Amino acid sequence: MTAIPTVKLAGYQGANSILTAELKILHAQLQTSGVDGSIDFLADVTAHNEKATQLFASVENNQSQIAYMASSYLSARVKELSVLDIAFSVEDRITVWSRIDGQAGEMIKQAVESQSGFKVLGFWDNGFRHISNSVRAIHHPDDCKGIVIRSLDSADYRAALNALGFNAVTTDVKDLVRVIESGEVQAQENPLTNLLNFDIWKHHPHVSLTHHYFGVLLLVCSQQWYSQLTPTQQQILESAVKIATKKQRQWAAEQDESAIKELVTHGVAIVEINHIDKAAMKRATHDVTQQLLKKLPPTLINAYLPDRL
Repeated sequence: MTAIPTVKLAGYQGANSILTAELKILHAQLQTSGVDGSIDFLADVTAHNEKATQLFASVENNQSQIAYMASSYLSARVKELSVLDIAFSVEDRITVWSRIDGQAGEMIKQAVESQSGFKVLGFWDNGFRHISNSVRAIHHPDDCKGIVIRSLDSADYRAALNALGFNAVTTDVKDLVRVIESGEVQAQENPLTNLLNFDIWKHHPHVSLTHHYFGVLLLVCSQQWYSQLTPTQQQILESAVKIATKKQRQWAAEQDESAIKELVTHGVAIVEINHIDKAAMKRATHDVTQQLLKKLPPTLINAYLPDRL
């Protein structure tokens, strides 16, 4: 029997997210390929009062089989993932994907799989991350001082944001809207599409296109589950992932462009990159960057950020 057995796919974003859309494409590809049992699909675990981190644990423990996760969620366990968390280190998608689809990506996959229960099926595009806030336009690190900013659960992210002058705090994506609406945080950083998907623009009239990180998502499955598949079943899965990944990256790039236009129609004031003192921001985060580089294998740095060595 070659068809894939029962599989559960899950994510942590709502119906309008391209991540949800691509999980649906993967779901459809697997259905077309044939599955022995059922294919369960849960678009957004947070809508069921579950945290994103609980989803990751369920995949690692083989309670769910396939999910996506921001790479930074796992960087505390897999130090090699911190190569993706060096602030202001990449300028364009083409460069990122040429390296991740090559040696750098293979090294990251091996590191994740040797230090966790996850099998990396692919790398998805979570867009450049930018800063929105309710206080003032941000052009320079001086503008960041005294502002509480929400970020995802990454010590690397918090260190860089604190170096810029923010007071960085972490909340699960489930609590993102709540802490913004309550005023517990005055700023947050995310890809532009999330400002629309979570209606953050209603509370944050200022958006600075800092491009401080490029978000890489890991499409993962349970190693235990994957190891039980036959070589033919693994090939079916990897073929479906390849189709979904190509479409996901294309849509992510398109959404970055359209999101800016939509935010402007909502009255959001956009600070373009050429009006941001990026040199000052790089200087502010220099020490954090150097600490990250020291803990990473030189071969990985050379593969992903060759100009850093």
